[in-house]
Amino acid sequence: MAQWTEAVFLAAIKSALVILVLLGIAAYLVLAERKILARLQVRYGPNRAGPRGVLQPLADMIKLLTKEDTIPAGADKVLFLMAPAVVAATVLMSFAVVPWGPEFAFGDTKIKGIVADVPVGVLYLFAMSSLAVYGVALGGWASNSKYSLLGGVRGAAQMISYELSMGLSLAPVVMISGSFSLVSIVEAQQGIPFALVQPVSLVLFFLSSMAETRRIPFDLPEAENELVAGYHTEYSGMRFGLFFLGEYVNILVLGALVATMFLGGWKGPVLPPAIWFLLKVTAVAFLLIWIRGTLPRFRYDQLMHLGWKLLLPASILNVLATGAILAFWES
Repeated sequence: MAQWTEAVFLAAIKSALVILVLLGIAAYLVLAERKILARLQVRYGPNRAGPRGVLQPLADMIKLLTKEDTIPAGADKVLFLMAPAVVAATVLMSFAVVPWGPEFAFGDTKIKGIVADVPVGVLYLFAMSSLAVYGVALGGWASNSKYSLLGGVRGAAQMISYELSMGLSLAPVVMISGSFSLVSIVEAQQGIPFALVQPVSLVLFFLSSMAETRRIPFDLPEAENELVAGYHTEYSGMRFGLFFLGEYVNILVLGALVATMFLGGWKGPVLPPAIWFLLKVTAVAFLLIWIRGTLPRFRYDQLMHLGWKLLLPASILNVLATGAILAFWES
């Protein structure tokens, strides 16, 4: 088999496995969130489908697949049908550059623990994050509903606003590691994780990314008591499921990025690298669920104030301070 054919075959196999694992974990992340939120509110949560409710994700999937898929009168059918796929596809494609382990041998073949180790991995992630804005904005605009339109406008404004601080929060990590490759960033944390070197970047990135996921306390684009469900009010069946899938895979991507950029990625003692990576992603996901269960929703003016007047200036100052320290150190 030619070398390029083997590389394409391996990439296809790894992509399929990563997507299957992500879909499986996302399904059970929904169940975990419902159970954790139930415990926080002193109730049981899902417990009827199978022992302790473990079959609830399967029941939810059957429900979504069998519900009628409706299109509102007056909607732009092409954009209405395309928007959920854009949200789900961009989130799944983001994981292609996230490393989950070091290179390992399978027979005579060396396999990297990543789908594609591109030298501009960080920029690729930001490109995928920017494309996801189109799914939210188009879904809101194409539905021919005032609730959806307001949700779509809010979502687009929020995601664009927080992308600036999110990008700048990772600039110090790139400056210290000297690379845009996520594998190189993990390797640069061999001695000490960047969470201890750049705690300000970690806080700024976590807050900005949480706003990008549009979850409480940043869920203004959905805001059930004001906009019903915002940009996906008019969606039903599996198309609503794609928006749902995008939200929960986004949580996993955020956890994977925090683990990769600040917690040493797959590195850790005793346990296999993939287990360490999964534990770190799970810890971040649990933190996000805990925050959802304990914090109230921001007002829209508070949301914009936090993004433009606090996080963005703090990110710029952090980049300047890191640059000054690196220049002083090298001189």
